[in-house]
Amino acid sequence: MKVIFLDNDGVICLSNNWGSRNTKRRKAGLKFSIPSSELPVDIRFDNFDKKSVRILNEILQETGAEIVVSSDWRFYASLEELGEYYISQGIIKKPIGVTGMFKDLFPKEWSMLRFRADLELERFMEIQNWLDTHPEVTNWVAVDDLDMSVKFLSPRFTASDGSGDNAGLTNFVLTPKVNEGIKQSGIKEKIIHFLL
Repeated sequence: MKVIFLDNDGVICLSNNWGSRNTKRRKAGLKFSIPSSELPVDIRFDNFDKKSVRILNEILQETGAEIVVSSDWRFYASLEELGEYYISQGIIKKPIGVTGMFKDLFPKEWSMLRFRADLELERFMEIQNWLDTHPEVTNWVAVDDLDMSVKFLSPRFTASDGSGDNAGLTNFVLTPKVNEGIKQSGIKEKIIHFLL
């Protein structure tokens, strides 16, 4: 199985889309005092960028990859709700899974890191855990605007057990421009390289 670990914000939901959920809420006449978890899923989240969706769909069609959501959006919706939202936004496949929450997977590490806000390290470990528990994965790539590469994380974090393992993902594509995301020149080709 081929898998894309997909972040949303800064990848397919670009900075010019941020806040669109507030516009949708106002148009629907819904008060801001209503918790977002009680809102319909189509109002709960910001819109995806249409060109980014088209590029993602091309990658999915060309590679046959499945989507696993690594975005923080997984904290605010069920897998089924995320799937419905992806389809409503034009993505041709629903995600097959989400990565676990760092604090649940690694409670000891979470108690040490929670005040440092090492989001890159947490997301790297969540993705690595998903891979470790899904040996059927043959090809994979993580796409995110948080840098989880070995080059970025290794100098900052190494294994505490002395094994010499370094932190970071080898199959990683960074989308550093949050207003362009997956549309950035060369990103699509990098993603496909890891999946074929």
